[in-house]
Amino acid sequence: MPRSHTDTARTPHTGAVDRRLRRALRREMPSTVGLLADARDFAAMRRYRTFAFDDHTAYLQQIEALLKTLAAQGGHTTVTLFDPEEYAAWCTTTGTDPDHPASRSRFTAHVAVTGARLTYTGQPLTTLLPELVDTAVRHATWEYATTVLATAGDCAACGTDIGRAAFDRATHLLARLLEATGPGTHHLVCSVPAGSDHLLAVLHTRTDEDGTAHHDLTAATEFTAVLAAGIALAAPGGLVLRTSAPGARDRLHGWRLKDATLAPLTEAEVFAAYCTDARTGEPVAPEPDVDHRAGFPLPTDPYDDCAAHHRPRP
Repeated sequence: MPRSHTDTARTPHTGAVDRRLRRALRREMPSTVGLLADARDFAAMRRYRTFAFDDHTAYLQQIEALLKTLAAQGGHTTVTLFDPEEYAAWCTTTGTDPDHPASRSRFTAHVAVTGARLTYTGQPLTTLLPELVDTAVRHATWEYATTVLATAGDCAACGTDIGRAAFDRATHLLARLLEATGPGTHHLVCSVPAGSDHLLAVLHTRTDEDGTAHHDLTAATEFTAVLAAGIALAAPGGLVLRTSAPGARDRLHGWRLKDATLAPLTEAEVFAAYCTDARTGEPVAPEPDVDHRAGFPLPTDPYDDCAAHHRPRP
């Protein structure tokens, strides 16, 4: 008997349509991949029975193949670092069984929202891994610096929020430094000891002949936060500036963070800082075509007259 138009039986045609629609829907769904970047983290995950891999190189090859497949499907893929220690702590806090694939999936989704992440755009894993690690370090530095500022408390003398005042102070210092650098491409590094940690921030900027500076605003905010943390902690931090311009030798300048300001280093101090191995203390050969110069005094600012030396309540 011929089928009526009300018959619900599926035909090969409707099956093909369903598959096509599912593929279209799959392109609408974002994907998140948690990546074990180094061999030590990989080894830590092997204690779980349900973790299928036993070779880190083979694991990375499979990760790269998966990323390429997801990219070929046309969807949006986010990559984040999978930290076994954070995973174990998260499982304990949430009462989740760590030895289950669904738990690892849930943790990956959690980290993609709260932690460092990158969008996969087809770059090889040899490029993606360093970018991801650098992003994670920057994210951790930002979290630490903002925590320092948020918990610095109020000034014992005037009640000012120390963290807010330190960030304002750092913003003024960076603006004045960029104004004084002159035209060229500039590479700034701020280093601040913070207890057992060491905060490091980098800012790349280009200044036009008219004094207009061009840089990434997120990187500038992270740089300012690290400088502000040093101010709030009264830490003996430092800042170095490397300037490059076409047809000229690179110039290196340096400052010491002291009393909530940037005090210029001498030429000899800048040379010593760049030509000494930070790990061994042994001298290293200076770079060719590079001039080591003293830090220059920053222009005065009305903000210098404000109470910049706030101290927390005892």
